Amino acid sequence: MSTTMASGISDEDILARLRQVLHDTFEIEPARVTPSAHLFTDLELDSIDAVDLAIQVQDMTGTRIKPEDFKSVRTVSDVVATVKTLLDR
Repeated sequence: MSTTMASGISDEDILARLRQVLHDTFEIEPARVTPSAHLFTDLELDSIDAVDLAIQVQDMTGTRIKPEDFKSVRTVSDVVATVKTLLDR
């Protein structure tokens, strides 16, 4: 399922893809994946899950993620913004 996304994709399309990734990888119900959902408290991811998510984002964007690019990611909205930034590079 590691198909690279195109630049210029909408936030809604990124969110839909993220919902699928979180469901497939962590068995999180897609309805729980909202832009304001906190990755650690609302979706119950841990630090190892965050690394797995970063790898999934790398696959989605085809771009290597620098640790500083993902360090401040806390919500689903942050992940969407990071994906958008990486795609626009």
